[in-house]
Amino acid sequence: MTAELEKEMTSAPKNPQLNFIKTRDDAEIVGFETSGDDQFKLSSDNNCSWATKEQIFTERELRPRIEPWLTSLFQSEHLSLLAGSGLTHAVHYLAADKSAAGMETSTFTEFADKISTASKASAACTDRTEGNIEDQIRVANELLRGLEVLEDKRAGQLRDDITSILEAFSQSILTSETGIATAKEDTREKAFNILINFLMSFASRTGTRDRLNIFTTNYDRLIEAGAELAGLHLLDRFLGNLMPIFRSSRLDLDMHYNPPGIRGEPRYLEGVARFTKLHGSVDWVQIGKDIRRVGLPFGAESVNPYLKAPVLNGATAHQLMIYPNSAKDRETAAYPYVELFRDFAAAICRPNSTLVTYGYSFGDEHINRIIEDMLTIPSTHLVIISFDDPLERIIKTYEKIGRPSQITLLVGNHLGDLKTLTEHYLPKSAIDKATFRMSELLKQRFGTQNTDAPVISPAPSIKDDGTVDDLK
Repeated sequence: MTAELEKEMTSAPKNPQLNFIKTRDDAEIVGFETSGDDQFKLSSDNNCSWATKEQIFTERELRPRIEPWLTSLFQSEHLSLLAGSGLTHAVHYLAADKSAAGMETSTFTEFADKISTASKASAACTDRTEGNIEDQIRVANELLRGLEVLEDKRAGQLRDDITSILEAFSQSILTSETGIATAKEDTREKAFNILINFLMSFASRTGTRDRLNIFTTNYDRLIEAGAELAGLHLLDRFLGNLMPIFRSSRLDLDMHYNPPGIRGEPRYLEGVARFTKLHGSVDWVQIGKDIRRVGLPFGAESVNPYLKAPVLNGATAHQLMIYPNSAKDRETAAYPYVELFRDFAAAICRPNSTLVTYGYSFGDEHINRIIEDMLTIPSTHLVIISFDDPLERIIKTYEKIGRPSQITLLVGNHLGDLKTLTEHYLPKSAIDKATFRMSELLKQRFGTQNTDAPVISPAPSIKDDGTVDDLK
């Protein structure tokens, strides 16, 4: 990376029109900026093999660089998607024309200064300038356990503070859901259609491939809502219907069907994905020794009415499973999160695995460590897609890992825009073999020398046995 480009990337938050791309045979990150409506040009001292310094290019030139490459990666033997808060903000902005709720800090009545200082120190370890509510909850829970051991009377007040803060935090999550659910019908439908297309670009895999693994650090139920509208079946660790219970066993459950008139083993059902919420969810509650999911509607006004069911034994917001609010009476303090992170590591740290991150800012070191371990396997690949990088954590992670050939970058307000990404750069559903068959048919009819033949973006050919031919 040139010193000039590194300087530009450092000032990227001040220049929202700057985008960064690294795909295919790019040896270094390429920066480009807007030069008119839907037109781009390389920024300052950038060099690449597919554009000159003064050349003006559009989505037409970018698409052949991105879509075939992503299509090939999406047909890896193992594919995982890690969605961060950027996905919620993107859909919320499309539906309500404003961003969703953030992770702002709260104020404690007891030990406010101590908790603030400790949370800032915790945030500094992940290159955040200020602590967020997760840092505060983590520190406050540790302090609460210490006060309870000392039998300090102030433990009761601190417990009440944590409960009220978690209640307010859950309310902000539900407010974001409400903003999407109550948006104007036309914009809400467009937002959900884009979300559906986004999810199905990943989930539509051939039957011989391993299931897509969807991971998210979000507490809201946006992915669940999008999957429900898309008819996508999500497999998680919860079993049951009325009040599903979290199970520690990692049974390899799946969905199959028997084609009419065909004997033999059942076939994989299309549209199935494995789903893991790494940081818990606003509708997970600790009841005694169990973690249960309550029937909290998408966009509900408050979580409290749904905690008053007789079987919940008077549960409060303090029992919500929002990371890092782990159950204090379990032998494993990090339960159930340790199980969820183990699933994440098992899914991505294996050969021929591709991990795609969208809207994840690389602010969680416990997740970053697993990703770094994944890239020690030469056949793995990491695709980072983000609307921006205001704290430069993405670029710092890229430099820290030091494996450029295994990392693809699509960062910026154009490349990371959910609508643009879905419409122009993400591959179509792999189960739609008609596209590939049409491409092969046109190649046979027109040949490669006929300049009048229609221009078709390169795409891998999927054979009947599910294997994928290399891109020509």
